[in-house]
Amino acid sequence: MPQFASSINQYPGRASLAWYALLIVVGTAVLFLITACAASPDRPISFLDALFTSTSASCVTGLAVRSTVHDFSFAGQAVILGLIQLGGIGIMTVTTFIVVQFNRSGSLRQRKAIADTLGAGEGGDLRVILRNVLAMTAAFELGGFLLLVGYNQANFARFEELGVWTSRGEATWHALFHSVSAFCNAGFSLHDQSLIPFADSFVVNATIGLLVVVGGLGFPVVNDLWKCRKKPAPDRWGSLQLHSKIMLIGTGVLLAFGFISFLALEHDGVLAEDPFLVRIYKAAFHSVTCRTAGFNTVEIAELTNAMLFISILLMMVGGGPCSTAGGFKVSTAAIIALRAWATFQGYTRVNLFRRTLPVASVERAVATAMLFVTMGGVALTALLVIEQSEFGHRGSSGLFLEMLFEVISALGTVGLSIGLTTDLKDPSRVIMVLLMLMGRLGPITAFAALSHGARTEPVEFPNEEPIVG
Repeated sequence: MPQFASSINQYPGRASLAWYALLIVVGTAVLFLITACAASPDRPISFLDALFTSTSASCVTGLAVRSTVHDFSFAGQAVILGLIQLGGIGIMTVTTFIVVQFNRSGSLRQRKAIADTLGAGEGGDLRVILRNVLAMTAAFELGGFLLLVGYNQANFARFEELGVWTSRGEATWHALFHSVSAFCNAGFSLHDQSLIPFADSFVVNATIGLLVVVGGLGFPVVNDLWKCRKKPAPDRWGSLQLHSKIMLIGTGVLLAFGFISFLALEHDGVLAEDPFLVRIYKAAFHSVTCRTAGFNTVEIAELTNAMLFISILLMMVGGGPCSTAGGFKVSTAAIIALRAWATFQGYTRVNLFRRTLPVASVERAVATAMLFVTMGGVALTALLVIEQSEFGHRGSSGLFLEMLFEVISALGTVGLSIGLTTDLKDPSRVIMVLLMLMGRLGPITAFAALSHGARTEPVEFPNEEPIVG
């Protein structure tokens, strides 16, 4: 035990692996061994289904091989909600603590900047981080719950006729479940159609969308915004940390890009018969949900190939560091884009908002993105071998894009699906389980591996530059 604790202290990235492995094992055991978690004894939860569901909930992904509302009892749904909550809180607290640990070897100024950004106090006290994260989580989830439960009760009769729920107690449970699932970017829903029945509701779209965006921004950004709230309006932007500015701008650009793309590409597709306001709701919500939320208000399988591919790109980027979102992160994509733009202009440094990005940050961003793409490529190849080896290209028309979509959805811990997940063979489901876990840990592990203090090579050889381009 002391050796394990010392290992985590020396390599804090292992704390994430320990947390999620334990959570997945406990969740799998409960869902598989406790028969009361199944909605009917005639449809028991198999071990592989329990493992898949536990991993998806713990890693706040949302992919499902069993119906959450029809195959799991209230007890089973409560277990899934508990895994989602612990997974969401865990990713914020554990990864935030890792950031603090990594910067203990830096200069006093660096450590002070990290502590100020995270609101962790001197020395990066994990208790302060946990307290602040719990307070933020409780505040947003409670606010979302109150808005959703008010809407559900006010519109109870309408959705009762549609078969969405059968009692007011069930409507209240739906509000709580979806509020937690949205803030944690999990995407689990108590409707087999996800949020399609609520596609025309401004309250549901706005509430779920806001919870997803806030959860995806990350604790450091929300904490930074909270600290600057009392400053005069003209000074608030200048008082924000560089990370917060990058995240806010990057998030806005991606949301706008997804929104405009959806309106343009689906105007005569899934939006063809919708009134103007519903088109706006659906386009905005899809752009938000690709930030690794996993909910949907349109049938994903009915989207055009162009929109599916743009959705894949958005899912790859995901949300922010120390957040409930997955992907290789908005800040990572922004740093790579800024480095490329500076290179095209002939600059050797990246300057932004009167700050210079460290070379180490650029290197970590490139390595993290490459790791994400490499893991996705390996997994996609394995799935193609398992699922399509007996088909020629003509006989598997369209399946490649579907496979790619499912792989990125799992690796980005998004949860959106074209419908392929439930049809996968057992070996493919195991790969998806590993993808969801690596998607939650991969970028963190890369950050851990590449964030040691600078070391000097004992020998420096003559420089020789290869041709690039």
